[in-house]
Amino acid sequence: MTDKPQAPTPQTIQDVLAAMQLRLDALPVEPGPLREFLGTYRRTTAAVGAAIDQNVFEDPPWVERWDVAFAGFYLDALDAHLNGAGVPRPWRLAFGAPATLPPLRHVLLGINAHINFDLPQALLAVISDQEFADPDVVARRGRDHERIDGVLGGRVAAEDKELGARSTLTLLDRALAPLNRLASKNFLREARQKVWLNTLELHRARMAGPDVLAVRLAELEVLSAARIADLLAPGPVLLRLAVAGFGVLLPPPG
Repeated sequence: MTDKPQAPTPQTIQDVLAAMQLRLDALPVEPGPLREFLGTYRRTTAAVGAAIDQNVFEDPPWVERWDVAFAGFYLDALDAHLNGAGVPRPWRLAFGAPATLPPLRHVLLGINAHINFDLPQALLAVISDQEFADPDVVARRGRDHERIDGVLGGRVAAEDKELGARSTLTLLDRALAPLNRLASKNFLREARQKVWLNTLELHRARMAGPDVLAVRLAELEVLSAARIADLLAPGPVLLRLAVAGFGVLLPPPG
């Protein structure tokens, strides 16, 4: 068991980057399920911070609050795991993946758990019920949510190169690399579209009361964990994603 790194709760993206670096420095230097995703996530967070500074978004202060809240779900899960505490099942599966998996697989597992399970909760945390009642605010939040796709898409090639440098690639892997990058962008876009729909479902559940919200969050956890289990199964990951999709979608309430 590893002692949890002590640091103030992040309030800005720079705080998040510092918190991530603190945890990277505390992890073993060997590649593995924890280090691969954390390194990728830190670089992506830096890219989001740069996009905020460049006024890519309609409401930069809100995007920063959202990104900080989003990272908090992951950092809390990582700290709990390092300290031997319980974590949500999607993260338990991602953190427990065999260290022998390729770096890209570890990153896909982490991205999947974080986007499918954490992101709707992060959006819910930074969009109040009063804001959900304002169509103009909801539309603005939705557009900024979509703009993240451009930031993430811009990181795909760089991350592919970063991870590929530490992987043993066959000639077929190298030949398929451009297709894989395109597929990754499409998967992320598809997942984030489903995230927005799931966020709206969670908002409706929150309006109905804490018990209803708890039920819907439990459903989201089960669906997200099932997708992680799919990615852990032997065989071609991208082919399975092409069939089943990267994201998950909450069914209508029963």
